Amino acid sequence: MKLTPGKLAGMKAVSDSRGVIAAAAMDQRGSLQKALAKEKGVPDVPESMLEDFKSIVTEVLTQYASAILLDPEYGLPAAKRRSKKSGLLLAYEQTGYDNNRPGRIPDLLNHWSVRRLKEAGADCIKVLIYYSPFDSKEINDEKHAFVERIGDECRGQDIPYFLEFVGYDPQSGDEKGLEYAKRKPESVIRSMAEFTKDNYGIDVMKAEVPINMKFVEGVRSNAGKGSAYTRKEAMELFRKSAAVATKPFIYLSAGVSNEEFAETLELAAESGVKFNGVLCGRATWAAGIPVFAKQGEKAFVEWMKTEGVKNIQNVNEKLKAATPWYEVYGAELKAALA
Repeated sequence: MKLTPGKLAGMKAVSDSRGVIAAAAMDQRGSLQKALAKEKGVPDVPESMLEDFKSIVTEVLTQYASAILLDPEYGLPAAKRRSKKSGLLLAYEQTGYDNNRPGRIPDLLNHWSVRRLKEAGADCIKVLIYYSPFDSKEINDEKHAFVERIGDECRGQDIPYFLEFVGYDPQSGDEKGLEYAKRKPESVIRSMAEFTKDNYGIDVMKAEVPINMKFVEGVRSNAGKGSAYTRKEAMELFRKSAAVATKPFIYLSAGVSNEEFAETLELAAESGVKFNGVLCGRATWAAGIPVFAKQGEKAFVEWMKTEGVKNIQNVNEKLKAATPWYEVYGAELKAALA
């Protein structure tokens, strides 16, 4: 596999000196708006509040992150406040999904293109889709075409393409429950195998971990509501999902607590998988939402500089086990980066 000059430059921009992607995520929109409104006890909050929240998170966390993931809707002011050593990923998808039809069909931002995101300063493009290998062939084929089109657009602009896939239960079951935890490994493994195919043009998979830590026997994060896997089985599932990936992959934090995500990365490291970093969002800053909403910006800045920094440093400590993304591309690229 070879990387074109633009893709190589984009990948270097979002990596640390080791070639590991130690990125923070702050591209939440709808969920952040709802969370802020709930904490303030109001039906809605102004866009300026989202911009301010994102700017504070970005300014603090990019001192400790190789890159920040933002959205072009509310995140461009924040992008200007990031550390000079920190790269920029911009989200291309609309927040949420189409509720008017089955299958959680994604859509792109109406006024944006890969060209426009690149012109706005993006080093890499990120797209999130909800994907389940258990859904119908018709729904998944539509998503495959969607992902392919963006791959072609990114190739045309010579910019790296990060795909984030988030699994779900097509039967509308509880995705946080024990039954889905048992099916999650197959969902993640089959999704990884699908989207690392060359026709999609994806450069980095932003992947879910293949297990739910709350249902792993004998770990600190076990929620006490039963077990879907032993510790040994969980480690084997990490290895199985990594084995099908032919492209670099990083883990997403998926809204779990900082403690749970840190333990997840410990287990990944113990299992010996060669993951290439993280894109960690809510696990670093979500606990500060009530502080921002109820005590204001100044209090939130202080919270971020103490608790937020502690959270990202906790994750960074676990990233010592991550391997450089360029190893996936072989020794030739490693030599070129030296």
